[in-house]
Amino acid sequence: MRYNFTETEINKLLKENFKILYDTREQVNDHILAYFDKQKLPYKRQKIDEGDYTAVITARPEMGITRDIYFPVGVERKNSVDELANNLAEKTDTRDDIRFERELIRAKMKHIKMLLVVEDPNGLENIIKGNYRSLYKPKAFMGKLTALQNRYIQNTVFTAPKDTGYHIYRLLYYAVRDFLKEGEIEINGTQN
Repeated sequence: MRYNFTETEINKLLKENFKILYDTREQVNDHILAYFDKQKLPYKRQKIDEGDYTAVITARPEMGITRDIYFPVGVERKNSVDELANNLAEKTDTRDDIRFERELIRAKMKHIKMLLVVEDPNGLENIIKGNYRSLYKPKAFMGKLTALQNRYIQNTVFTAPKDTGYHIYRLLYYAVRDFLKEGEIEINGTQN
């Protein structure tokens, strides 16, 4: 269904009805929730199929939004380059790459924009120099990550853990804003 919101309506929805959802399997994210609390950003723990975080615009009946609007966007968070390396490692190393890549494939099939946040401000340099715990060689690691970025991941942010909440919020906020501006949203849609 196509809805055309005015700039004023979009700003009102983002200010009053924007809510971040985080997956029930997301662990050790107190620093992220503390940022949301400090900024007075509403959030809710809920099962999410693709990614660790997503966002909704909550119901606003007077604007014709009788149900929450779910957007095809997800943020996958990795708590370190080590975790990312383990997720991307060869199948003989670990089976995590099968799960992670399958999740990205599913997201692409559902037209979900995936974003990646890695909690390591020097992450790219650490990958290049091999400063991580894994048998995965830097060249193979960079090749696999780049291939996944080209196929499935819209943006990758390397950040300090203290700034993770900000980046998750920023990425989701502007993705939702773009969807609202484009006007092609499913009012009666379901969660990704």
